[in-house]
Amino acid sequence: MHSTCSPEKKNSENLNGEEEAALQMLLELPAGEKVYRRGCSIVVKLPAGRSTLTTSWFNGGYREDLECIINNQIPRGVKKGEELEGGDVSAYLCLLASKLGFDPLKSSGMLTAANMNNVAMVSKGFRGLEVTAIVTGGVEINGGRAGDPASYYQEDGNHFPINGTINTIIVINANLPEYALSRVIMTATEAKTVALQELMVPSRYSQGIATGSGTDMIAVISDMTSSLKLTDAGKHSKLGEMIGKCVIDATKKALERQSELTPISQRNMLLRLERFGVDEAYYWKVASHMAGENRKMRFLKDLREFALNPSLVATTSVITHMVDEVSWGLLPETSARTVALALIRQLPDILQSSQKPPENLLNDYDSIIDSLVFMTAWMVKNGDQTAL
Repeated sequence: MHSTCSPEKKNSENLNGEEEAALQMLLELPAGEKVYRRGCSIVVKLPAGRSTLTTSWFNGGYREDLECIINNQIPRGVKKGEELEGGDVSAYLCLLASKLGFDPLKSSGMLTAANMNNVAMVSKGFRGLEVTAIVTGGVEINGGRAGDPASYYQEDGNHFPINGTINTIIVINANLPEYALSRVIMTATEAKTVALQELMVPSRYSQGIATGSGTDMIAVISDMTSSLKLTDAGKHSKLGEMIGKCVIDATKKALERQSELTPISQRNMLLRLERFGVDEAYYWKVASHMAGENRKMRFLKDLREFALNPSLVATTSVITHMVDEVSWGLLPETSARTVALALIRQLPDILQSSQKPPENLLNDYDSIIDSLVFMTAWMVKNGDQTAL
């Protein structure tokens, strides 16, 4: 999949119109790094004397000679590497660096489907130390949890998924040795996971909460000319704290701008149940077999309204967390089931509904999630405006 990058290699077509696009300066850091947007790319232009550690396929790993790091939105419709200009990722990024006016041999880059207009940048400082996180991201397509079932088995490097990527660039105005840069990546990755867990982002490949996407990338930049020398980027260090806070904040802002994913938007029973395979179609399938008039459009309208009830969301959160703890081995399934079913049976009272469900609505054979669906579907179909 990887090709040799040649600075002389030319291409008659513009890559996403990068060559003609106007440069928009976004941020200039005190140490001289410049962050700007040009076309479908975010570019971090580096002064001399910077060390970098990146996960890029293109001039990735540890380098001390890079002039820029590029974060690029791939052309619409591209699904795999061989569809890119140049025929693979490395060739594409080589061409892109040239179009942007950089030496391809001294450039590195990342790809994503996220819109560069939705970039988020967060900086924090402490006693002369400054950390900046630059993040673009989307997880609605490719969000996954570490340990989820694999999507492919790679042979000879011939596979490259692109959709749904959180790309993170971290700029630190201190001099860090190579091993400390690798620790920055560890801390930043944990911070990204914190952001996703605090937003309860679902995995698309299991019933778990996402810890990232399957194609996330990261780049770390250190200033070798700085008199501030740091060797620890772990959670106990002030640098680690700043990295964590910057990445958490920037990741959340990027997901809000890209996908309108926020704490408020996640206050929805349907979104909380999505990772368990429960959607509106499943709700209607359940409800249509219950007694009462079948009016699909009316049912779905009421379901969407019902799903936003704060007390219902709170109850759903408690029940789904018990299901999670059973899967993690923290709770015995029988005990969790007993408590969950008791809570589900109390839902009409919790939501102050005047309607009472039949005694045989729930049984001992259905899963906890199905029992919750049965009760809430019945309440929507037979409920009143108090519950809704």
